Amino acid sequence: MKPQEIIIHHSLTKDSGTVSWGAIRRWHVEHHGWSDIGYHAGVELVYTEYEMFLGRMWDKEGGHTRGQNDKSLGFIFVGNYDFEPPPKRMLEVGAKVIALWMRIFDIPKDKIFRHSKFASYKSCPGTEFDMEELKKWL
Repeated sequence: MKPQEIIIHHSLTKDSGTVSWGAIRRWHVEHHGWSDIGYHAGVELVYTEYEMFLGRMWDKEGGHTRGQNDKSLGFIFVGNYDFEPPPKRMLEVGAKVIALWMRIFDIPKDKIFRHSKFASYKSCPGTEFDMEELKKWL
């Protein structure tokens, strides 16, 4: 797979404590029967710092966006961003991997999409998630 786009998600759950990267991975494997988490990477708050987590290998098709998995990388910000925006530090940390993907795979900023573009029944990555703010860090 040669990724052509990046799709941004949120977990729609409270960050840390209630849902973690490991919990999301278990849900995808145990509930859906997948071989791994559906996303290629993500960021979540661990104690007092935002940390990056690796999901599926970047050359493997994801399980994050129906109809786009064969040509996109999925990145998730753990948290619910329907009621408040993600913290700036979280965006900064997440942008490091997204910027790396852009360089490695020659993906332009205009090929970074909200999950809701492909699943209009969802708000993902949240109504308060500002894609332009994220793109400032790229």
